[in-house]
Amino acid sequence: MAEVHTRIVYIDPVMPDPATIAAAAAIIRAGDLVAFPTETVYGLGADALNPTALGRIYAAKGRPPDNPLILHLASLDQLALAVAEVPAIGYTLMQKFWPGPLTLVLPKSPMVPALATGGLATVAVRMPAHPVALALIRAAQTLLAAPSANCSGRPSPTTAQHVFDDLHGCIALILDGGPTAIGVESTVLDVTCTPPVLLRPGGIPREALEAASGPVQTTADGPVQQRSPGMRYRHYSPRAPVLVLEAARPDILQMQLAAALRRGQRVGCLLHQLELGEVPPGILVTRVPGGMAEYARTLFGALRAFDIAGVDLILVEGVVEEGLGAAVMDRLRRAASPPASQPAPE
Repeated sequence: MAEVHTRIVYIDPVMPDPATIAAAAAIIRAGDLVAFPTETVYGLGADALNPTALGRIYAAKGRPPDNPLILHLASLDQLALAVAEVPAIGYTLMQKFWPGPLTLVLPKSPMVPALATGGLATVAVRMPAHPVALALIRAAQTLLAAPSANCSGRPSPTTAQHVFDDLHGCIALILDGGPTAIGVESTVLDVTCTPPVLLRPGGIPREALEAASGPVQTTADGPVQQRSPGMRYRHYSPRAPVLVLEAARPDILQMQLAAALRRGQRVGCLLHQLELGEVPPGILVTRVPGGMAEYARTLFGALRAFDIAGVDLILVEGVVEEGLGAAVMDRLRRAASPPASQPAPE
């Protein structure tokens, strides 16, 4: 892949400049890539109906071609471009949660290239809740395929700088709309099944889905991982190994720290409620204040900051899997190197 000059252009996240949007849309229509902010993470956008452009997404990210993409639309009028049919529950969920961080898996339209779906008969679609994303889709006059704008397997980007760190030289333009509001990707729900199957927890908690439309499964017969983006391969991983302390107890944290220091390792600690006390030399501590919304918003940035600091090991305090906590724990487990979590000692 030939190296290109990557520009970062600031854009107002509330009232995006029409000229900047028009220039970005021209790049999309020409079959090239633009990174842009959404309410979840930054996306790497391409014309979803152009197989050549889709191939450029996979090449820029180093993404396996059987890992399906999410198609983004700006209005329900575009649905027919992406999907063959929508069940009643699909419309119920669209009315409740779109625009917003909910991706629905539906039967695909014949117009959608196989490269967008990993060769599946279904397609993942959503309507983002971000003025820049919506303006870009409208100006491009097409659906946008837009996975996270990072190297495949790395922590997702929540700022334009994160995108640049991973993809400079691979894409022409990054629209900088500031930090993203939610910080973890969309929830992915397969509504081709009854009841629907939650394939990836995200910005819309399971509890909210069930309140809107009834029971939701979290597992199903068959190869669930193949129906959703971000499920089949290791994701969200910083360079240093990650150990998730699912039993959030101070003695387990101290035990792991002592062992790491004996090995001469520099350790990054991402803590929410646990107290460390006096911090020994060689330990970097990032504390997440507030609730789960703040944890989700800052998670990927914290993992990337530990990479920049050059730590050898990252210890992360687990959280209760309720609301956004389920999405946070999903990302932490996927980021972790085997063993993925640290049980309490016997």
